[in-house]
Amino acid sequence: MTDSRDHAGPDLPPPEAPGSPAVSVVVPARDDAVHLARCLRLLTAQTRPPDEIVVVDNASSDGTAEVARAAGARVVFEPVPGIPPAAAAGYDAARGDVVVRCDADSLPGPEWIAGLLAALGSRPGVVAVAGPGRFHGLPPGVDRLLSVLYMGLYVLSTAAALAHPPLFGTNMAMRRSWWLEVRDRVHRQDPELHDDLDLSFRLDPGHRILFRPGLSVGMSPRALRGGRPAARRLARGFRTIRLNWADERPWERWQARLGHRPDGGRG
Repeated sequence: MTDSRDHAGPDLPPPEAPGSPAVSVVVPARDDAVHLARCLRLLTAQTRPPDEIVVVDNASSDGTAEVARAAGARVVFEPVPGIPPAAAAGYDAARGDVVVRCDADSLPGPEWIAGLLAALGSRPGVVAVAGPGRFHGLPPGVDRLLSVLYMGLYVLSTAAALAHPPLFGTNMAMRRSWWLEVRDRVHRQDPELHDDLDLSFRLDPGHRILFRPGLSVGMSPRALRGGRPAARRLARGFRTIRLNWADERPWERWQARLGHRPDGGRG
């Protein structure tokens, strides 16, 4: 259950540019204060700054909440450990028209939010957009190769299961109106799921998710750890797919999407 004490607050002020949607950035974090401080500095340095930053303190035992408040972020406390409940708590608390998501160890470039907003408005029916992560802190050349392999495998395998491009929690944005439509259908209380993939399964045939390879952000090479962490990530992926395929088989998803254009037409 989410602690709502930090949820209250005035409505967001109008965004700086007339007609521009208000933007909330959601950052789930658990015992990651050092990385979070760096991420928040990069978020405040955006060419299109967020209208609010919501940090979800997922039962941390370090100074995550203090770091977030010192940077001017709004803190939401989610006592149930796990990214699915933490991410959902952040999306619920967000007040912007567009909800952007990254991780505490993400390294977004200065044009990141502006690029996500442009992609969201680029085609009819787009409710969410995602981009890849690129590993940082590795030898030159190795970082690019491993990033391409890691992201390529993720996108190709999940797109086949979804019948459309996936979201990627390290680097994504969605319309808040879409989240309000689907939030009661995500499996937010299951910590052994990939929350971004589970959310991707909520896409109806009349909507679109775009994946933009050029909208990359830096991500930690911790995702490359083998052994038990790798086995757990793989098990979570299979569990997420199996749980959602129980409601709709992949061939049913493909049939529905091939027969439905995102602009509302059919054929």
